[in-house]
Amino acid sequence: MLFSRHKTELVTPDRALAGRDHYEFDVPDTHYVTGRPIKAPFPEGYQQAVFGLGCFWGAEEVFWQQPGVWTTAVGYVGGVTPHPDYEEVCSGLTGHTEAVLVVFDPAETDYATIVAKFFEVHDPTQGMRQGNDVGTQYRSGIYYTDESQREIAERAKAVFAETLDGLGYGAVTTEIAPLQEFYYAEGYHQQYLAKNPFGYRCHSTTGITFPLEKLA
Repeated sequence: MLFSRHKTELVTPDRALAGRDHYEFDVPDTHYVTGRPIKAPFPEGYQQAVFGLGCFWGAEEVFWQQPGVWTTAVGYVGGVTPHPDYEEVCSGLTGHTEAVLVVFDPAETDYATIVAKFFEVHDPTQGMRQGNDVGTQYRSGIYYTDESQREIAERAKAVFAETLDGLGYGAVTTEIAPLQEFYYAEGYHQQYLAKNPFGYRCHSTTGITFPLEKLA
C-alpha cells in the first residue's frame, strides 16, 4: 500500500516520491510557546542542531525546555524527496526521518550538552523504530552543520555505545550525516504538545544518563 507506515528499509532515490519545489502548506513564523521565530535568520552567534529521535511531538517538547535553547521546530530531514508532507514521509517513500531543529545560545549551553540530552531521551539501539512507532521516519539520527558538530556527534555515539554495551544493550544505530535540508513540517505539528497537552508522547528511553564528562 502506498502510504504504509511500517517501511523499515530506506527507499532508494530511483523509487522515492518526486516532491515539489515549494511548501504546499503554511509554516508559522513564530514558536507557539516562546513567541520567537522558528525560521532563520536567528540571532547572530546562535547555533543550530538537528536530530531525529522518533515521533517529533515529544522530542520537540523535551528540547524547548532545555536551558540555553532559544527556539525549536519540527520537520523532515535525511531523505530524498524535496518539500515532503507528513503523509508522504509516513509512506516511507521520501527517505526522511521526523526531526527537531534546536537553536541554542552557545553562551548558555553547548553542542555536547545538547547531543547528550538527545541520547538520553530516546533509545538509539532500536533501528527503524522507537517503541511502538515503526518505520524509517522514526530512525535515530544526528544531522551536523559543520565539522565540529560531526566530531562531537561521532565521539558521543561511541561513548554512549560503550556505556550501553556494558549494560547489555545492542548496537547504537544512530545515523550521523551532514544536514542537507531541513524541511519544516505542517503548522499543526509545530509545538504540538503545547497545543495538545494530553497528546501522544513517545519516550522509548534506555533510562541511562549520558556520561557527559567523557566528552570533555
